[in-house]
Amino acid sequence: METQLKKIEMDDIIERLKENENLSRKFHNVETKILSILDFQNFFKALLDEIKMQFQIPYAWISMINNCEVSNLIDALDSSIEIQRRINFIKEETFLNLIDKNKPLLVNENLETYSQLYPSGKNSVIESIALLPISFKGDIIGSLNLADLSKKRFSPGIDTFLLKQLALKVSLCLSNVTAHEKIKFFAYHDPLTNLLNRRVMETVLEREFKRSKRYTNQLSVVFLDLDYFKNVNDIFGHAVGDEVLIIVADILSAMCRVSDVVTRFGGDEFVIILPETKIDKAKSMMNRINNHIKASPLVVQGESVNVSLSFGIASTEDKTINDYSKLLDKADKALYQIKALRK
Repeated sequence: METQLKKIEMDDIIERLKENENLSRKFHNVETKILSILDFQNFFKALLDEIKMQFQIPYAWISMINNCEVSNLIDALDSSIEIQRRINFIKEETFLNLIDKNKPLLVNENLETYSQLYPSGKNSVIESIALLPISFKGDIIGSLNLADLSKKRFSPGIDTFLLKQLALKVSLCLSNVTAHEKIKFFAYHDPLTNLLNRRVMETVLEREFKRSKRYTNQLSVVFLDLDYFKNVNDIFGHAVGDEVLIIVADILSAMCRVSDVVTRFGGDEFVIILPETKIDKAKSMMNRINNHIKASPLVVQGESVNVSLSFGIASTEDKTINDYSKLLDKADKALYQIKALRK
């Protein structure tokens, strides 16, 4: 009898070891799948799909705090439906009140408390959930969420060691992906305003110029700068000047069409590319933007700063322009002439 009991115990131990080995192999497969991926969309797709396949989990998604460094970069780089389907963005205060910062949280009771983390339309079918905190630069920025139709799947009290290791691996890989995406982003964007930079502007302008010629559509280009911007820096300091540039960039982006391309040329100079736009429409738009900016001072770091724009516009309606660089040059000269008249 005692021998039989020992055999049963040994069989149980061997079975448990096999299960743990199988689980470790699955976690390793997930890690291997995501290790070499360097862009957000493919990273989240591979991570979540692999988890669902390896562990037969019906629901896996990411919750991420709004306006953290990673979510802002994702928003700037990729607002695709694929990303929106896999990531649930949430307010920081709401998220931190729900998550355990130090370890995975397993829940199968009072799940309505966590409904703000759920993917759309899944509230009624989830019976248990595991929330694995994800960190970036030492701060919790989100969670990897796993959910099941079974109440027992993520029952509190289950050993979470491997889940904690998975959260750590995901955090490390996400940091690596973010670093590579930042390099890619700033290769094309101005680091202060996040607008497209001069190099990209020239590429886009060349492309749009060729397109306007091919389809006989009008193309307009606006070259603008801020009036007396040097005075802003001299009086209020460069920190305030930088904030002014950021605010103006945001206003330009908000008041232009989706098809328009707003770029920072350098210093306080911006270039706006307006496809399928005649020069009179471009002037009307710029006057509207300038009036909006001049309507009330910008409040920056407690300082009230009056801002206005000067702009020059060129269009392919001018048949003497046969090259994209000449279009930009003519807009630049138009701006220079306007500024000269004021002196």
